Amino acid sequence: MTITKNVNGTTTELIIQGWMDTQSAPQLGEEVNKLGDETELLVLNMKELEYTSSAGIRMIVAAYKKMKGALVLKHLSPEINEILKMTGLLDRFTIEE
Repeated sequence: MTITKNVNGTTTELIIQGWMDTQSAPQLGEEVNKLGDETELLVLNMKELEYTSSAGIRMIVAAYKKMKGALVLKHLSPEINEILKMTGLLDRFTIEE
């Protein structure tokens, strides 16, 4: 998994590419934990995320909690959208195409 970080003012976008599984998901947690108070909105761009395991879902939820809800999930694949829907988490997040 590769994560690219873009900062625009108080918004930080993390572009996630590849597979987010048990071994790679902590990488997202590390990036989120590095964010300071200057980040008011976190955008997780998943356009090139091919797969996420439950470990990846946990990292997304952890990011949501750290950001106190100021989190946007962008470009979800139909599969990841369905996973979030089945877990009841889809309604908690702001989703953008």
